[in-house]
Amino acid sequence: MALGPWWRIGWRNLGRNRRRTLITAAGLAFGYLAVVVLIGLMDGLTAEMIESGTGVLSGQLQVHDVEYRPERKIYDTIGGRDGTDVERLVREITSDPVVEAVAPRVFAGGLVSSGESTVAGILMGIDPKLEPGVSTLMNGMVRGRVPAAGTNEILIGTEMARQLEVDVGDEVILVAPAADGSMGNDLYTVSGVYQSGMAELDASYAVLPIGSLQILVALDPGRIHEIAASVTDPWLAPEAADRLTAGLSPLGVEVEVAAWTELRPEMLDYAQLADGWRFVVIFIVFAIAIFGVANTMLMATYERRREIAVMLALGTTPFSIVRSVLSEALALGILSLAFGAAITFPVMFWFHNAPPDLSWLYGDYTIFGALIRPRLRVEYHFAMALWTGVALLMTALLASLYPAARAARVPPADTLSGL
Repeated sequence: MALGPWWRIGWRNLGRNRRRTLITAAGLAFGYLAVVVLIGLMDGLTAEMIESGTGVLSGQLQVHDVEYRPERKIYDTIGGRDGTDVERLVREITSDPVVEAVAPRVFAGGLVSSGESTVAGILMGIDPKLEPGVSTLMNGMVRGRVPAAGTNEILIGTEMARQLEVDVGDEVILVAPAADGSMGNDLYTVSGVYQSGMAELDASYAVLPIGSLQILVALDPGRIHEIAASVTDPWLAPEAADRLTAGLSPLGVEVEVAAWTELRPEMLDYAQLADGWRFVVIFIVFAIAIFGVANTMLMATYERRREIAVMLALGTTPFSIVRSVLSEALALGILSLAFGAAITFPVMFWFHNAPPDLSWLYGDYTIFGALIRPRLRVEYHFAMALWTGVALLMTALLASLYPAARAARVPPADTLSGL
């Protein structure tokens, strides 16, 4: 009840100079827009990097034999030299509530040759039906099709195809060290050519049906090197890894379940750095806005100094004058916040659902081996939008403290006498 009259006085005072009020409110509102959208763009860039860095090939979760990383030796398969029940293991991993898709894999290093050209590459054996749920590598098909299971077909990148001077339908020779110490070699037909957007990946990865690669490198069907998984939210991957580590132990196989935060620590560091910059952005924008609000409140109190002097002469306490100025500043902040929210959330909705594409201006680029599309994509961050609103109101109040203190010290007699 005590704040009621001063709140009404402060709100009405905003209408005394509407042009100045609207200019100041617009400045705060656009500051709110800039902060929320800029943080959303930073979150969008981080999300794009994580999705690309984990979605193109690696997945958000990987299950290996405990001895497989970091050397990644060909004979360190899940379950050791005896292998494991791959289908059962896949079912157990899929049963986790946040796991969306699972795909077994086999890896080997080898040489890919055609005519007089030879390229050293990484041979990756996949299940053609399960792999698309985990990685987007085969979504970048530019020619041909995915290798069919049980065939001697191979999928290569555009850069490897260029170096070998081969295309769909041509034959290449694979030579790779086998798990039993022998040297595997065979003839394969190029079924398709993919383009991931990253030249180093397009030049080095060759994809085969998992059974064909197991035959080439002398691995039994139950011996695989990795099970990759995708999850509903990349940030849930560490918790899922802990659950799977406990859940897979009763199966009798010693496995390591690693989330992308462990596999790609550089991306985690970047994401944490971006989080730390959020409050720096808020501080910089609203620290600048403080001067605009302070100038408005100084002018408003200066124009009303005779009115304030009359109030003080009639017995109004200096603290009440301070409350009236702070109430006016708070009303200005609320007006600015309402205006800012009205223009910010439609922009956020637009940039989130239909982000402007800047491909016409410059091409794709990579960060930490992740392909980034030049799109102004923003992510919703309602907690940060709330904190930005609180920062806007605090800016209005802090900026009005000095004008309020000056107004409370107006000398009534001198002011009313014209001195």
